Amino acid sequence: MESPHPVASDGAESDDLLSALEVIEGQPLAERAEAYEALHDALARRLESGPTDSRP
Repeated sequence: MESPHPVASDGAESDDLLSALEVIEGQPLAERAEAYEALHDALARRLESGPTDSRP
């Protein structure tokens, strides 16, 4: 049976993200907004630091 959640290249990374989202969703609205902003910043840094694809 397939997982209902998209899987990253590493299943553990996907599970970590889903866990973080569950924690964020359980917070009051103001804290939730700050937590989503922090998560966004962390994911953006990770994406920017990743390998680049030099294919045409």
